[in-house]
Order: sequence, then C-alpha cells, then structure tokens
Amino acid sequence: MRKALWRTLCCATTLIMSSNVVALTAPQLSEIEKSVQQAMDSFEIPGLAIGIVHDGKVVLAKGYGVRQYGKKDGVDEHTLFGIASNSKAFTATALGMLVEEGKLNWDDPVTKHLPEFQLYSQELTEQMTIRDLLSHRSGLALGAGDLMIWPDTDKSTKEILAGLKHIKPVAPLRTEYHYNNLMFVVAGEVVARVSGISWQAFIETRIFPQVGFKNSYASFSRIDKGNTNFATGTIKYNGQLEEFVGDYLEDFRGAGAIASNVADMTKWLKTQVNEGKAPTGKQLINRETHQYLWHPQIMRIPNDEDRIQFQQDFKGYALGWAVESYFGYKRVGHMGGILGMGSQVAMIPEKGLGVVILSNQHAYPAIRAITNEVFEQALDLEPRDWVLDSYQQFKQKRASLYAEIGPKKVVSKTASLSLSDYTGTLRSPWYGDVIVEEIAGQLHIDFTHTKLLKGTLHHHDGNTFVVKWHEKLLEADAYIHFKLNDKQQVQSADMEWVNPEITDFSFDFHNLDLSAVPQPY
Repeated sequence: MRKALWRTLCCATTLIMSSNVVALTAPQLSEIEKSVQQAMDSFEIPGLAIGIVHDGKVVLAKGYGVRQYGKKDGVDEHTLFGIASNSKAFTATALGMLVEEGKLNWDDPVTKHLPEFQLYSQELTEQMTIRDLLSHRSGLALGAGDLMIWPDTDKSTKEILAGLKHIKPVAPLRTEYHYNNLMFVVAGEVVARVSGISWQAFIETRIFPQVGFKNSYASFSRIDKGNTNFATGTIKYNGQLEEFVGDYLEDFRGAGAIASNVADMTKWLKTQVNEGKAPTGKQLINRETHQYLWHPQIMRIPNDEDRIQFQQDFKGYALGWAVESYFGYKRVGHMGGILGMGSQVAMIPEKGLGVVILSNQHAYPAIRAITNEVFEQALDLEPRDWVLDSYQQFKQKRASLYAEIGPKKVVSKTASLSLSDYTGTLRSPWYGDVIVEEIAGQLHIDFTHTKLLKGTLHHHDGNTFVVKWHEKLLEADAYIHFKLNDKQQVQSADMEWVNPEITDFSFDFHNLDLSAVPQPY
C-alpha cells in the first residue's frame, strides 16, 4: 500500500541492531500487517499466519482470520498448516546430516542405498545420484508420475519405486530444470534406508527437537488426536469459497508432507540464517553442509518480468532450496502448494532476514505480495503497493482464463461408437488400472488407486470424451482419447487437460500411456 509518511516514519524510528542490519520498527511492522489484511480481503483468504525473523530475532509471529472457512476458531501462531514443498528442505537437511555422519555421499549412486531403484534406462539408473534427487535435474518432466501420490492414493513406497522405470524422461540427466516431486519421495526413502528409521521418524526425532519445534509433525496422520488447532483448505469455485479438506499431502512423504506452524517455522528460519545453528544452541548441520545445501545445482533463465521487477539476474535450484537474486541480494526460499493451501519461506541471508507465510487458500500471488512487502520494509526499497498490483494482475488473468474455461468447441461433431464399446480396463505401466464402465447409460471412470479420481465421461467428438470428476473442486477436467484397432476395439487411450492453465500440474494425465487390458472370453 502507498505510504505517504513511510520514509519519515522509517527514519524517525529506525534502531540499529548491528553495523549492517536495520531492525524492523513498529511502524514498518504495522505496514506489513496492513498488507496482510489487505491481501486477505482482496484474495478472500479465510486464515493466514506469518512469521518474520530479522537480525536473528523473531519480530512477528501471528495468525489472522479463521482456521476453517465458515467457522469461528481463529488462526494463531500455533495453528498447523500443510507446508507442502517447504518440506523438501527438511529432507535435504536430513541427507546432509547423514553425509556428515559418513553414512552416504552426495554423489553416491541412488542404487547404492536403494538397490531396487530403476529409471527408464539402465544408463540413467546408474548415473542418478543423491544430489540429483534433490535438484530437479533428473530429466523427468514437471510433475511426472505425481498421480502415484496425488490426490491421496493407496500406493506404497515400494509400488512408487517400482513405477519409476516406466516414466519416460524428457531431457538428459543434469541438462534441464524440471520440477519433480517423485525424486524427493525417493530421497525420503534413502533417509529411511540409511538411518534405519522412517523418514517421518527421522524428521520428528533428529531435526524437530534440535531446532526447538514444539508442535510440528511429519505427516497429517501423526498430529496428536487431541490437537484441534489445525487449518483446513479453501478453494474459490464459481465465485464462491468452498472448504476442501485434505491430509496435507501425506502421500508426498519427503516431497511435501510436513504439518507446521509459524511459531516453529520461525525457529527454522533462525537456524537457516544462522548457518545451521539452531536457537536451541545446537548445530543442526555444520556451516559447510549448510552452504552446500544453498549452492545452485541447476540454473534457470529469469523471465523478463522478474528481471525488471526484482532486478533478477540469476535463478537456480540448490538442494531443496530455490536460490535467486533479488534487488542485488541473494534470496533463498521455496513455495509450497496444496489444493486449498499455500505457503512460502523466503530469506535474505546477509540481512538475517526471513519470512514464512502459511495460508488456507492457495492464492499464491497474495503470499508473494506480502513477502515482497516484508522485504520492501526491511531492505529500504522503493515503496510500492505490492498487494494491489498483484491483485489487479491476478484478477485480470483469472478473468481471462475462466472466460475460456471448458472443452474446445466442436463445429461438426463425429458420432461415437456404442458406449459399451469403450468399457473395460485400461492400464498405465506406472499408475495401474483405470476402469471404464457403463452404468445406466452413462460412462464412468475409476482411477482404482485414487478415491478422489472417480467421474463420468461425456462425449466430445468421435472417440474423444471429457472426464468430469465427482469432486468438482479438483478443477481437473480432462480429455480421454480412445484409440481403436482395425476391428474398432479400444486398443489404448491417452489423456490431456481440458484447461491446462487452471489444472494443477500434479494431475499428470498426459504421462499415463494407457493400454487396454484384454478381456477374458
């Protein structure tokens, strides 16, 4: 928001905490809180919590709004949220601890610790290292294989590992950045094999106590039964907010399963900006390991907007952390997303500055805007109304996207075969069985490992149908194209998003490679 007296207030009340760090003042914190409320109002966020560390001190840890849409219980600094992909840094840290103990090396082949690990080719399998798992440079596509863990599947880690060999890479190893969750699932399993305890147990016994966490959990199911201070997700659908209850990505394991709060996460921030030394006084990881976790392993090209807006001239991914330049500073952090929840961790290490935001609405532009407001205040940047600018861009883009929502128009529709001709079992070599059946004159589809992926098929054109899921809040309508043999029998099928700019990338239908299972006669 515009601040007519911003510089006057800043100059009048600034307190020098060290030779290089200017502490956030009460007026600056007030401006940040105004931006929080502005963002919640503009983006219709029911509940949000923010924690800020500056010069190694917690200067704000507070909740706003409600935990659950339509209810009265408020968010506070102890309210649990799913931190999603901000869990990745914990997995990387766990592996760093095991490296320090001499139990593995960053460049160990994954097969040294997981002998059953297999990727699409023998060469790729043999070359993939622990370091590769953590840096999104495996060559597997964005979100490839995520349907094995999303949404809420029944697949075991063993089954997920077995499926990896069927997923085709889109680039050679270590040549391109492609965000992939499954490699972090594998990394979590490496933690378990090498340490002798589960990934969840390692996080909860080897990291949380050392950092000083009091109320965080490695997965939703591990939350104390008597603890009711947790948030549920919210999705805006057809102009209305609706509650979306989930398990905080429990199936993501090392890629995104942690439940935490800003009271604990500010301790994580303090540990990070203090080069691995926790507020408890314990050295969680040594300085060299900490620096290595922040060292970029694969580079990306900043987009033009970020070059102009943030003076960003480099962007990369390290080990569980994103690293980039920001107005001449090094910025380290990560975003986290769940349907109905969004989170961000962002730090300017040289200023001892860090912010964590947890929310129960996945309005990522709002979270980024609040973070930019924090940095504006702390770094004495040119005042800007980050929230207003972000909301205007978001509103315009959303209106444009939703104006074109739905299947492509078909001018001259080709008839389908009899509905019964499309029934049967389709099998993905890595996901498993997808069943199409006719019930009362309607085709239904059942992703057998995923309770939420049940829906109906609606004829679109020829042998193409549109899948509409019973759970509309997924916003994941998809085309299914049936391929026939010369006897007009279904031989295979492929799928793709109806609305690729709206559907979350973890619905990777396009990677399924479905083949018809012969029916017994």
